[in-house]
Amino acid sequence: MFKHILLATDGSAASQHAAQIAADMARIHGARLTALYVVDPYPYLGIGETNPLGFQSYMAAAREHATQAHAKVAELCSQGGAPVALQTRIAEDLSASEGIVQTARDEGADLIVMGSHGRTGLARFVVGSVASKVLAAAPMPVLVVRQGDSDER
Repeated sequence: MFKHILLATDGSAASQHAAQIAADMARIHGARLTALYVVDPYPYLGIGETNPLGFQSYMAAAREHATQAHAKVAELCSQGGAPVALQTRIAEDLSASEGIVQTARDEGADLIVMGSHGRTGLARFVVGSVASKVLAAAPMPVLVVRQGDSDER
């Protein structure tokens, strides 16, 4: 049914749980899997312009974190049966939700899989919900994998 699955990952426990589901689905459907890590826009834009070393340090740390998140997904793709064809992507200069939806379109994904921390109430309002924004904007199906009660929060 699915030929190309886009997994949004940030290395968190929630996205790791979603990665397991995405790898299993890709294996079952014989689909390709693209793991996407979105680098949040540089939080100190004004400072970054006067201090390029701060920006370079931020980006180096973000790319290293992306490499670690992608390595975890690659490990899942090589375990548990037939290996899953995996490609990795990093999106920069976009919000997480914009990066996920845009990459899914650009890559021709027919499903987006992403984790959710399952925040409710005020925490969801204050923090916002990337999953909600992706659900509202994506033209393809989105599977939001919520952490179970037994998972770390």
